[in-house]
Amino acid sequence: MAKQFLLAGGIVAASAMVAVGAFVTSLIEDAVTRNSAATTALYVDSVIAPLLPDMQTTRVLDDAVARALDETLGQGALGNRLLAFRLWRADGTVLYSNDAEMVGKRVAVNDELKTAFDGKMVARFKPVGDPGDEADETTETPLLRIYNPVLQPWSGQVVAVSEFHEVAYDFEDSLHRARLLTWFAVAAFTLAFFVALSAIVMRGGRTIEKQRLALKQRVDELSALLSQNETLRSRLQQASQRATALNEKMLRRIGADLHDGPAQLVAYASLRLDSDLLTRPSTSMAAREREIAAIKASLDEAMHEIRTICSGLVLPQIETASLAEILERCVHAHRQRTGSAVDLSLSDPPERLPPSAKICIYRFVQEALNNAYRHGGGVGQRVVQSVDGDRVRIEVGDGGPGFDLSEIRPTSIGLAGLRERIESLGGTFEIDGAAPGTVVRMSLGIKEVGEA
Repeated sequence: MAKQFLLAGGIVAASAMVAVGAFVTSLIEDAVTRNSAATTALYVDSVIAPLLPDMQTTRVLDDAVARALDETLGQGALGNRLLAFRLWRADGTVLYSNDAEMVGKRVAVNDELKTAFDGKMVARFKPVGDPGDEADETTETPLLRIYNPVLQPWSGQVVAVSEFHEVAYDFEDSLHRARLLTWFAVAAFTLAFFVALSAIVMRGGRTIEKQRLALKQRVDELSALLSQNETLRSRLQQASQRATALNEKMLRRIGADLHDGPAQLVAYASLRLDSDLLTRPSTSMAAREREIAAIKASLDEAMHEIRTICSGLVLPQIETASLAEILERCVHAHRQRTGSAVDLSLSDPPERLPPSAKICIYRFVQEALNNAYRHGGGVGQRVVQSVDGDRVRIEVGDGGPGFDLSEIRPTSIGLAGLRERIESLGGTFEIDGAAPGTVVRMSLGIKEVGEA
């Protein structure tokens, strides 16, 4: 916008400067010409007026008056300034001229003479080389042509017109200086006005550009936020759908574990109780005791499996516990349940975490240790906690044979559940199954989890 204003404004300002300069210069030229001509006319009238007869009654000039005019106009100040002098009658007759050949001639009255006979002085400046009448074409000097009405003293009536051509070197210099000063003043004012307007427009343009960039930045930020919100909404919807499916799978797995484990053992004990081995009189006491012991062993095993399943479902009291206490409890429970060794390494654990983050970390370590014991034989089990900036990292590894990630079945809900749980809190989940051993890592942003 500023460039467009500078271009268009420059053209308009230059055009206005030329128009105003030409107009003002023309006015000043007319004023200077008129003032200079009036001064010269007044001087000439004061010199020649006493020599002229009563022009209202005299139609021609006698020789005495002509000689007096010749002497007056041919010497002194007037002689140096006047190049030509004529005295006109209203009918276009030349009553007197310093050029004797013009005296008595009658020519058509031009516009300047008509205006002068109407009582108005006329002045025309002729610079060098300007075309004019035949008498002036051979001159190479600047001339100021003046047509001045000659008035009757007591009546004020115009009885004749005096035409004289003044050598105008001084006038030309004055007029040239006036033109230069006028153009300089107009150009300086136009330039100052244009510079002031340009400064205002450019300042406004910079302000608008800054506001436009700030607005564009805000729009980009809002667009990015909207895109992120849309992505998060999509992820949340997908996570909700996957969580629902995982919950169903989890329930089916729990049902399958109860059906294949405790339910079978209880059914086996029930069948043994329904047999007639315990009720037959012929059964020996030793056989009865063995049968009762088998039934009790089956029920004890069923109870043990039920407790094992419940221990994986019920969380310990972790809302008031710190991260270090949660990891110690999880590792301790795993040691008691499996009888295997687990190394625990803590590094500056954060003091405060929201309950959702604590539950996520507990479930992650619990599931990862179960997988390490089940698939890695419980060899080299370790849990490492660290902090990287504003993110807490947990790593669970073992020294087992490892596995190929492509072999993970889609129906496996352990790792998928961990990934969904962690990513729902804005965290990251990684798994490295390259032998020797398997390493599972997770990280959570402490501030992000807190805001969530």
